[in-house]
Amino acid sequence: MTQSTVDDLKSVAEAASAALANATATEALAWTAHTFGDSFIVASNMQDAVLIDLAAQAKPDVDVLFLQTGYHFAETIGTRDAVEAVYPSVRIVNAEAEQSVADQEAEFGLLNKTDPGRCCHLRKVVPLQRTLAKYDAWVTGVRRVDAPTRADTPIVQWDDRNGLVKVNPIAAWSDEEFDGYIAEHGILQNPLVQEGYLSIGCAPCTAKPLPGSDPRSGRWAGLAKTECGLHG
Repeated sequence: MTQSTVDDLKSVAEAASAALANATATEALAWTAHTFGDSFIVASNMQDAVLIDLAAQAKPDVDVLFLQTGYHFAETIGTRDAVEAVYPSVRIVNAEAEQSVADQEAEFGLLNKTDPGRCCHLRKVVPLQRTLAKYDAWVTGVRRVDAPTRADTPIVQWDDRNGLVKVNPIAAWSDEEFDGYIAEHGILQNPLVQEGYLSIGCAPCTAKPLPGSDPRSGRWAGLAKTECGLHG
């Protein structure tokens, strides 16, 4: 991507951040599809298909990014496969690390235990950046109520870390709005959610949050780590 392209995209993000500050999810995704065409991708951890369902209304053949870390719960892989069946026009883009899990563990041991930050970097951040380099924008399901670190999430922003426009169409949604959309539209949901897993990542680093805790408190429980590096 040339510097002029980067500057143009930054300008687009800056203008949209103001213009779409109070946009609905439908409005934000319609703008994204109109502005970027085939050059945007929707990220999903396959905890549910809310964002995929919304995005597919704006662009039925939308690309959906899934970070295939090799450490996922079987239920998460099953949800990904179900998404392909329910939304046949959607294209799942499985982003994988350069090393297999076996090769990484042979070289470094269990990084998810000894150095989870490095594990996330190798199996999530690097594959994400390599995939996003092919697009001008990405869409995420980040919501302000997820955690204190996400309280100021805008609808549209410039993602300096990855060098493209970042759209967070459901940033303003409350838990009630989110759950209501799932119930009203019969949206696919990872079975682990009903078991109490409110923020689902890799199996070795995901636990059920304690009652009354924010949903992401079950990620890397007992460690100061709160983000995998994808959003902060």
